[in-house]
Amino acid sequence: MNPASAAVAAALSFVWLGMVLAISFLEAPLKFRAPGVTVPIGLGIGRLVFRALNRVEAVLAVAVVVALAVGGPTATVATPAAVTVLVLAVQLLVIRPRLGRRSDRVLAGESLPRSRAHLLYAGAEAVKVLALLTLGANVLMV
Repeated sequence: MNPASAAVAAALSFVWLGMVLAISFLEAPLKFRAPGVTVPIGLGIGRLVFRALNRVEAVLAVAVVVALAVGGPTATVATPAAVTVLVLAVQLLVIRPRLGRRSDRVLAGESLPRSRAHLLYAGAEAVKVLALLTLGANVLMV
């Protein structure tokens, strides 16, 4: 892998990692503990924040793939990159639509039990965090 592509891929990976950690594992759970934040308000905020995060993640995913393609990635770099992009695709195409339909129902006043889809999304986020960390570290070692 050429040094310029490796540097770009590492920077993008760690920026992406920081965003996921800050939003998914810090902002998301804390917003529901703030005084006066009801479930509908928290859901409304969460939908906006995660829509924006996912758009930025899609751009970062494309940028990482381009940087790696230009640089000629090794298997130790391509594998965590592929895992990261695959997890993001599952989140965007499978999990988020289910969560969106559920939050529509809650915002319409329906009382629903806790959702397993949220746990699935959080699990996917944990896998993505590990993949991004591995990707960034492996790119730095090339």
